[in-house]
Amino acid sequence: MSVRVRSELQRVTLTVNGAAHELEVEPRWLLSDVLRHQLGLTGTHVGCEHGVCGCCTVLADGRPARSCLMFALQAEGLEIQTVEGLASADGTLHPLQEAFRRHHGLQCGFCTPGFLIAALPFYRTAEGMSDQELREALAGQLCRCTGYAGILQAVRAASRIEGERSQA
Repeated sequence: MSVRVRSELQRVTLTVNGAAHELEVEPRWLLSDVLRHQLGLTGTHVGCEHGVCGCCTVLADGRPARSCLMFALQAEGLEIQTVEGLASADGTLHPLQEAFRRHHGLQCGFCTPGFLIAALPFYRTAEGMSDQELREALAGQLCRCTGYAGILQAVRAASRIEGERSQA
C-alpha cells in the first residue's frame, strides 16, 4: 500500500525573464519543474537531475545556478533568466545564440540552453580568454555531441557579433 503525503502549497514570488510571477508550489518542487511545468519555459532542460550535466542552468540574480538542485522556494525574490529570455521581443537572436548558429556550437541541441546561459555572464570578455580559461569557465556544462570546439569558438565570437551590432 502506498501512502501519498499531501504538502500544503506555499507562495513564491520570483521574476523570470523580466516578468514577475507569484506562484503556489509544494515545498518539494524544484525550480526546473516550476519553470517547465507551471510557466511553460521548456528551454530549461533536465538531463541528469543531479546537477552534473548543466542542461538545467539558469541565471539566478546574474549567477549560474542548477535549477534541478534548487527548490522553487529557494528562488523567492530572485531574478531568474532562462534561455527564452535571450532573444529580443522581435525575434532577433542574442549574440550568443547567433554565434552558436554561425560556429556550429550545437548538434542535438539538448545542452545548448545550459551553455548559452552559463556563458552569458562572461561572453563579452571571452575573446581574450585562453582555451584553458574558457574551458574552466564552462566546466560545469557537458556536451556529448560537439567535442566542444564549436562551442568555444561560438562563445568567443559572440563578443565580436555584439560589437558588429553596436557599430551598425
